[in-house]
Order: sequence, then C-alpha cells, then structure tokens
Amino acid sequence: MTEESYETEHFSLNWQQQLAGAFTRLDDLCGYLHLSMDGLPIAVAASQKFALKVPLSFAASIEKGNPHDPLLRQVLPIADELLNIPGFGDDPVGDLPAVAEIGVLHKYHGRVLLINTGTCAINCRYCFRRNFPYADMQLSRQKQQAALNYINADPSITEVILSGGDPLMLNDSQLAGLIQQLNQIGHVERIRIHSRLPIVLPARITDELLAILASSGKTIVMVVHCNHANELNPRVAAALARLKKTGIAVFNQAVLLKGVNDEAGVLCGLSERLFRHGVTPYYLHLLDKAQGASHFEVSLAEALSIMREVQATLPGYLVPKLVKEQAGAAYKIYASDLV
Repeated sequence: MTEESYETEHFSLNWQQQLAGAFTRLDDLCGYLHLSMDGLPIAVAASQKFALKVPLSFAASIEKGNPHDPLLRQVLPIADELLNIPGFGDDPVGDLPAVAEIGVLHKYHGRVLLINTGTCAINCRYCFRRNFPYADMQLSRQKQQAALNYINADPSITEVILSGGDPLMLNDSQLAGLIQQLNQIGHVERIRIHSRLPIVLPARITDELLAILASSGKTIVMVVHCNHANELNPRVAAALARLKKTGIAVFNQAVLLKGVNDEAGVLCGLSERLFRHGVTPYYLHLLDKAQGASHFEVSLAEALSIMREVQATLPGYLVPKLVKEQAGAAYKIYASDLV
C-alpha cells in the first residue's frame, strides 16, 4: 500500500478508529516521517515516562524528512525531558490546592474547571499536566454527581469549563449526559470546552457532536489549542468551519514554545490563518514550568520583545493576550505586569 492510499484509507475511518491507529512507537513515527532515529535527540526513557501518542491526522502535517519541523518538536520525546531543572515541578499552576471537589478546580471567581478525563488524543511534550495525578481525579458516576452538586450549590458560578485531559475524548453519550445535567443548573450561563481535538483529530467534529452542542440550553464556547499555522490543514479547516456554522464561538489559546513559534512572523502567520478559519486568537501562554518541559521555555524578556513585533504588525483584534498562569493567583497575569 502506498503512503497516499494508507492516509486516504485512514482518514475514511471514524474518529475512534483513527485514534486507535495513533503512533505510539518511536520507530513507527520516524518511519512514517522518513527520519532516522539515530539522527534525532530521542530518549526512549522519556517516552516511557510520558508516553508517545500522535494521531496520523497531526503527523501528516509534519514535513517528512525534516528533523527540525515545529510540529515534530511538540511531540518528540527527547533527552532534555529527563533533566531535573530547579523551578520546574509537577504542579506548576497550582491545580491541586484548587481542588474543591474530586474533579472540580475552583481557582477563579465565577467559573470552575471540571476534569472529565485524563486522556488526550495527542501527548504534547510541554503539557503542564503531564505529571498530574489523574487517577485520583477520575469522575465515577457518584463523584460526578458530587461535582455537579458543588456547582449547583454556588450561585456565583456562571461558567463551567470542561477540561482534562481532553473533554472531547468522552463519547457522545457521556458528553450529552453531562451537558444535560449542566443545563439543569439555572445559574450556569456558559459551558466552555477546552479541546485540542478539533486541531489534532478533526474527525471528532461529527454531526452527532454538533447536534449535542447545538441542543444545549447554555451558550457553548469552544477554545481550541493550536501553536503553529502548519497545524491548520484542510481537514482541520473543515472541522472549524462546521463548529462556526453551528453557531459556536471558537477561540484559540497557544503556548509560546522555543523552537516552535518563538518568532513574530510565525505568530502573525498563526493569527492570520486562525482568523481566516473563523477562530479568534485569545491567549498566548508563557510556558507553565512542568518538570520535563524546560527546553521549551522562552524568557520573559524575549517573549515581550516578540510580542512588540506582533503588535506592530497585526491589527489589535488578531493579537493574543500574552499571559502567565501563577499558582494561587485570582486571575491570569498579563506578561507585561511581570516586569
């Protein structure tokens, strides 16, 4: 079977089947990308500590034969992940002190984050929850009801953020049931879904999913996660268009990553391409200092310099807010306030 026919057959499968076929072995991924493992700073030990997982729908956008591709850098386990760097830790944004109920993080006024699953469609090497104790946060039916009771008891909560892992890893039945229960809480006005699946596994945006979202009695907001314009292939563009056609507001949050998007031209290209597909640039995060991700860090001074170039180039509505999430803070901090 040719590479082209293999891809064509794969992309005809449903999203669960595509997910099951994700790359989980370094030799398979490198073989598909026409790369020699000997020519890359790969660390098998890093992939054992934090597993490799890359859907073909994302891998297909990586330039074959290019060991420096910015999308490859986001998913390739390398030796730098094994370094123990001071100032980097297992809970860089203070998630655990914010646990109000199993599966509920209550950091900010008016909104809570609901962790529905610990799994993702892709394992990004810079993930701030790569060391998160998901096993302790799993929502059984009883624990999910306790989480919903917590939300119902606090009338100041007007927004529920579905997070994880990735909430779109839930099947349609699970997601529909959760949204139906949230619909019954009168003071909740919005359901915000943070998901990388529309970008890395666009087949997840099905008619059935869109019907579930459209039927909600609450305002649905989708925040996708795209770091580089090359991630926005035609399949992703089609998925984003379907979300917009359903009437869902779609925003993007990215992370400023060394060797991926730490150039003004790259960030401007990302914002332009996102907006072309109906997505509003929302946040650009400074790296959360998760142990194992230090090689992605861009200094504050460099980040601010890059953003000054972006601001000088783009209209204001295309400039994402450069922010830092600090443990214990009552809101995200603008990077300019950290100087």
